[in-house]
Amino acid sequence: MKRWIGPALSLFAGLANAAGFDYALRAQPVAPDVYAFIGRSEDFTPANGGNIVNTGFIVAPGGVIVIDSGPSRRYGEQMRAAIAAVTPQPPVLVINTHHHPDHFLGNQAFADLPAGALAATRQGIAAEGNSYAENLFRLTGDWMKGTDVLAPTRTLVGGTSEIAGRRLRLLALAGHSGADLALYDEASGVLFAGDLVFNGRAPTTPHADLAHWLAALDRLEAITREPGFMQLVPGHGAVAGDASALRQTRAWLVWLQQSLHDAAAAGLDMNEVLARPLPPEFADLPVAASEYRRSVGHLFPAAEQAVLQ
Repeated sequence: MKRWIGPALSLFAGLANAAGFDYALRAQPVAPDVYAFIGRSEDFTPANGGNIVNTGFIVAPGGVIVIDSGPSRRYGEQMRAAIAAVTPQPPVLVINTHHHPDHFLGNQAFADLPAGALAATRQGIAAEGNSYAENLFRLTGDWMKGTDVLAPTRTLVGGTSEIAGRRLRLLALAGHSGADLALYDEASGVLFAGDLVFNGRAPTTPHADLAHWLAALDRLEAITREPGFMQLVPGHGAVAGDASALRQTRAWLVWLQQSLHDAAAAGLDMNEVLARPLPPEFADLPVAASEYRRSVGHLFPAAEQAVLQ
C-alpha cells in the first residue's frame, strides 16, 4: 500500500501516535450475546483514524460471529481484543456487509478465520480494495500503517442459515452499494442493517442506486414490524429500538432524489445545485452539508441525463 503523508497529516498522526493509536473500542451490549462498537458521526479524519463505522459481534454457541471489521488492521486487532474481554468464545467467522473500506480493512486481524460476503462484495473488494486502502491512508494517516487488503473468501447468499449454532436471516439487498448484506439474528431480534441505515448522520452515496436503496429499506422495515424485533444496529449512528433511524434514512433519500430531479428539470447547473440550502429538517444533521455536496457530484449527472431522456 502506498504510504504518503503530508505536513497537515503529520501533525495529526503525531497526536495519534502520542495516544498509541487507541480507538477506545468498548463493546456496547445490544441484546443478550449481541454487541456493537459504535463509531463517531464524522467524516474520516486523522484525528478519528476512520472510527466512524459501527461494527459488531454475536456470541453464538459455536463461537463469535464478527460483523464487519473496521477501517484498518489496528482497528481489527483492537476489536478482537475487545471481543476477548467480553467472552472466552473464539471468533469463528467474519462477515463483511459491503465493499466500502471502513467495513473490511480490519480483516487482517482475523486472517486465521474464514471471511464471508455476498459475491459482488467479494468482487468489489478484490478489484478496488487497494485503491480504497490508499485513499483511507490519505484521509487518516498512520492509523492505517500495516494495513493490507484481505478479501473475503466465502460467498454468502440470502436466506436463513445456522451459523455457529445461531439462526441468522441473511438479506441480500442493494442500494447503498451494488451488494448490501443485512443480518437479522432471530434469537435476539437484532437487525444489523449495515450502511442501508444511517442514524443521526447523513447517508453516504458513492455507489448509490436510490430506487434500489428505498426498496431495501422497505424490506428492512418489514422486519421491524415482526413480533420478535428488538433493536436495529445501523451502519453509522446510535442503535435504535424502533424503525426511526430507517425512516430518517428514507426521508433523506426521498428528499435527495426529488431535489436533484427538480433541479435538473429546472435546468440548474451543478454549481447552482451545490449552492441550494438544506431543508430545515436536515440542516443540523451531522455531516449533512458535506454529504450533500458529495451526493450532488455522485448523482446529479444521472438526474440530468434522466430529464433529457
